Amino acid sequence: MKNNTLIAVDKTGSYRVYLTVTTDVVKKAAQIHGCTPLAAAALGRTLTAAGMMGLMLKGEGEKLSVLFKGDGPAEEILACSNAAGNVKGYIHNPYLDLPLKDTGKLDVGGAIGRGTLTVIKDLGLREPYIGKIELVNGEIAEDLTQYFTVSEQQPSAVALGVRMDLQGQVDAAGGMIIQVLPDATDACLTALEDMLFYMDSLTLLVQDAAAMEGDQTHNLLHLIFDALPEEFRPEILAERNIDWVCDCSKERMEAALVSVGKTDLTQIIEEDGKAELTCSFCRSSYSFNKEELLAIRENARG
Repeated sequence: MKNNTLIAVDKTGSYRVYLTVTTDVVKKAAQIHGCTPLAAAALGRTLTAAGMMGLMLKGEGEKLSVLFKGDGPAEEILACSNAAGNVKGYIHNPYLDLPLKDTGKLDVGGAIGRGTLTVIKDLGLREPYIGKIELVNGEIAEDLTQYFTVSEQQPSAVALGVRMDLQGQVDAAGGMIIQVLPDATDACLTALEDMLFYMDSLTLLVQDAAAMEGDQTHNLLHLIFDALPEEFRPEILAERNIDWVCDCSKERMEAALVSVGKTDLTQIIEEDGKAELTCSFCRSSYSFNKEELLAIRENARG
């Protein structure tokens, strides 16, 4: 698979950018969960952001979770990623539907509603880092921009997009996170603000990049940043992948059953004689017969 994510820094050292095309990842997630177009857009934006944030982690075993909880019909969206670029996620209500906004766009903010954004980072320390903010508008990109500024004291600009075709299928998806660096120059930041103000929709640019010859993500970088003066354009530092990977297994599900406790396991054994658990992320099912449940009960607490 070709690299779908670029990490770059501008020539003056004023900003760092993470730029990604996640069309295939979002398509797969939408298919797994049977998402409506609105649910696919909400989940896809969250997965895209989590994937880029995972690539910001330093250690090989480090991982993070991005959790949106609101009073809208989506209820909850969770995306998990790690430093290797693996991402997985789910939306609590994949069948949600709302009227389009007056602009003709999907109402992701209405789907999530008012609530909170929580980012949990497992950096291999005794306690995970937890950052939590009130949602700005539930549109995800603006909420994450606020998160970076408030919780991480990292001035940032976040752009996320999922575009659907006329059949309601994912047609384009991508994301961009621009982070201001300590030695940023006023001239570069002013040029960057102007570029962002006049920039076309990210998903339209993803589509345009796909129609061009050559690598799609490289094309996207040029389509966005060639609007800047030469001295402020980014230079690529690394090329990475963001991929849908679920690490569920029967062993993990067995551990979940152990945590249920002896009393509840006994009830399951006596009433059903079997158990079937489904992964929330990839929808894979794992079956346990009576003999397996009896063995699991031996390791469970009372």
